[in-house]
Amino acid sequence: MDNNIPAISVRNITKSFGSVLANDQINLDIYRGEILALLGENGSGKTTLMNMLSGIYFPDDGQILIDGEPAVIAAPKDAYRFGIGMIHQHFKLVEVMTAAENIVLGLKEPGRLNLEAVGRKIQDICREYGFEVDPNQKVYDMSVSQKQTVEIVKALYRGADILILDEPTAVLTPQEAEKLFAVLRNMRAAGKAVVIITHKLHEVEEISDRVAVLNHGRFVGDVATRRTNAQEMTNMMVGHAVSLNIQRPDPVDPKPRIQVQGLTVRGADGVVKLEDVTFTANSGEILGIAGISGCGQKELLEAIAGLQKVDKGSIRYVEDNGSFCELIGKDPMEISAMGVALSFVPEDRLGMGLVGNMDLTDNMMLRSFRRGRGAFTDRRAPRKLAEDVVRELDVNTPSLSTPVRRLSGGNVQKVLVGREIASAPTVLLTAYAVRGLDIHSSHTIYNLINKQKQSGVAVVYVGEDLDVLLELCDRILVLCGGRVSGILDGRTATKNQVGLMMTTLGGAEDHD
Repeated sequence: MDNNIPAISVRNITKSFGSVLANDQINLDIYRGEILALLGENGSGKTTLMNMLSGIYFPDDGQILIDGEPAVIAAPKDAYRFGIGMIHQHFKLVEVMTAAENIVLGLKEPGRLNLEAVGRKIQDICREYGFEVDPNQKVYDMSVSQKQTVEIVKALYRGADILILDEPTAVLTPQEAEKLFAVLRNMRAAGKAVVIITHKLHEVEEISDRVAVLNHGRFVGDVATRRTNAQEMTNMMVGHAVSLNIQRPDPVDPKPRIQVQGLTVRGADGVVKLEDVTFTANSGEILGIAGISGCGQKELLEAIAGLQKVDKGSIRYVEDNGSFCELIGKDPMEISAMGVALSFVPEDRLGMGLVGNMDLTDNMMLRSFRRGRGAFTDRRAPRKLAEDVVRELDVNTPSLSTPVRRLSGGNVQKVLVGREIASAPTVLLTAYAVRGLDIHSSHTIYNLINKQKQSGVAVVYVGEDLDVLLELCDRILVLCGGRVSGILDGRTATKNQVGLMMTTLGGAEDHD
């Protein structure tokens, strides 16, 4: 096949959702034998564009060409027919099935029920590209990295030679990300076309051959990765020069604020999620929490916030004068009634943090409605807060009356973080505060968090990007299998050291 002919060409592709123009006459070529990084701020139309190539959306206008020939992609089955496979951020696997059963699920080809033969074909694919998959392993027994591998193998099994990966390293350790990159390089060498949507510019520089940038739904341009750098890429995304430096001011008069002692938490299934966890979060300091996805970060923050039942242990809130109160056994309203100003940005934005069918003003009011008096609730203050959050965090929304479920994931996150920070807390708990945010928006959030630290707030920051944890946090607590693997100084710890401690209990020397 002529490598000069693009595997995919999109010509003047346009897509709207109501009054929001997500893609505006985009022209883009994707070639075999290269890794293309697709960049853009939140709401710039990256995922929308790729969803049209994978058959999830249908363009309002424009044309898609496959190997130079016009193609109609009206459903995911059409995309597979043209050799296009997309691996989404949220995996579409059936937990109680094996890898092999998931990989052939929905196929109608002869022999699909012969799982032994299916397993052999899976192993052939694994050998060719460097994967490690046990065809007989149940999905619920897999790590996040293994589930992602199954999704990629599923696409390859169905004949995909154009692969689109949406935020592929979002929840991977550095070691797992390196394994994925090795596989992607093997795919490129085999002539596959690979597109990655990502916000991690250091990974773009490491893995991609070419970078394409979208800005507010329009195609800005593309450039060979070797001829650009993180600063230039960011300027293209945002449309003007921005600073990429993450500030780390010294801790401000740090004093114990939250003292966790011997904390043990079980999940709803009775499985221990946290075991004998002990640490102190100080005022005027950012304490980072690192760990593989699902190793207890969610349960830890929810326990402090009064949302998670605790098996045993102690969580103390310490006043400036040294007096303290016990938080275990108290729900969020009782914690607030005790005078503890605690804000929580949960991992589940629309499940726990915001109400999808409510607009921005009403979601701001969720934080303050209990202060109201009389039969009517004052909407002026929440509306002003919504206006401030939209302006300061550059939330891309048609209006304040737009339901938040209609916003992109990154814009939903901005609304949630802005609301919680605006409540003037003394303790700020954040679970993946910048997940899904572009680099410009992420730095806005880092600056807001640093302002909280400088005003004496105790910040607990759960993050998945180790580079950011090492640049932003004063100390880093590493969880491994629900236990504390160690506590490191953020100024001296290394990425490799933290990565090893995430996978091996006590994998490095502890510091507190």
